[in-house]
Amino acid sequence: MEEIRLMKGNEVIAEAAVRCGCDGYFGYPITPQSEILETLSAMRPWETTGMVVVQAESEVAAINMAYGGASCGKRVMVSSSSPGISLMCEGLSYLAGAELPCLVVNVSRGGPGLGTIQPSQADYFQAVKGGGHGDYHLIVLAPNSVQEMYDFVSLGFDLAFRYRNPVMILSDGVIGQMMEKVVLSAPKPRWSDEQIAEMWGSWAVTGKPASRTRNIVTSVELDPLRQERFNHKLTDKYRTICEREARCEMVACEDADYVIVAYGSSARISQKVVELAAEDGLKVGLLRPITLYPFPEREIEQLSRRVKGFLSVEMSMGQMIEDVKLASRCRVPVYHFGRTGGVIHTPTEVYEALKSNFLQK
Repeated sequence: MEEIRLMKGNEVIAEAAVRCGCDGYFGYPITPQSEILETLSAMRPWETTGMVVVQAESEVAAINMAYGGASCGKRVMVSSSSPGISLMCEGLSYLAGAELPCLVVNVSRGGPGLGTIQPSQADYFQAVKGGGHGDYHLIVLAPNSVQEMYDFVSLGFDLAFRYRNPVMILSDGVIGQMMEKVVLSAPKPRWSDEQIAEMWGSWAVTGKPASRTRNIVTSVELDPLRQERFNHKLTDKYRTICEREARCEMVACEDADYVIVAYGSSARISQKVVELAAEDGLKVGLLRPITLYPFPEREIEQLSRRVKGFLSVEMSMGQMIEDVKLASRCRVPVYHFGRTGGVIHTPTEVYEALKSNFLQK
């Protein structure tokens, strides 16, 4: 039965984990995502669904606990914020190399280094381009509302198991701390050991029956030719993900002369810019990537054939702009605007940047 509540973005991540049948959460407190662990501790799901909740001794320990749970075919997740995700990057590479499903939540904050506890979107490169070592990708979801924070937990687990790949929800301190109305879906039961063996017994460590050979979970391969074949296998998987799973929302792009590309909280701000421009008689659209990997290249490439330019709006010094330029094939000008260091840009600032880059030159 559905339920409607007023909740913070971080709190709703915890609620979604319990309701979608998550088996284990492993985390470590760090602002601005600490409420995820706090909410789970208050909910005490180990007494209701049997879900394991562990405050690990470090982020390194948390991601390796998730590796162990994922190896057994369990729905497991971790959460942290920017510096903590950096500590997890070795484990993320191991998860990708072992083709293990896992959900990772990053409620990002300003950097580099310890930086600030204020919101930021400067973790785009880390999330989309890998973060750890080797040729791998995470599937990256970018919510722009508390409702999407909730919905993307279930979606993230679905994608993680469909492709045997880690999935990251890349949020920021604005969405994590924001309070909105959210529709909560009916709870789903956790998978039984028998269901896991039936669905994922071809790879998961569930105990060896007489009917199959032993499953071994590892990311090491000392034979270079075998490792090369495996890298090609991963690349084929990523190509399939790009073909099937790229998602975006387009607002007022049908006859737009200029298009703002923004995700997360920046997309919320940019939607107001579209309204301000319309009041002045300017045709401005918004393309919001919902998946940052795979990136909505097809939609941007098609728009680049008829618009006059793109403005990449992000709370960073400019990271997503590189993917916008690549997707647009450099047919039209692509500019960047964003505040950084934890400063949040306003609709007026974005609108002025749009006009100064395209209309006052």
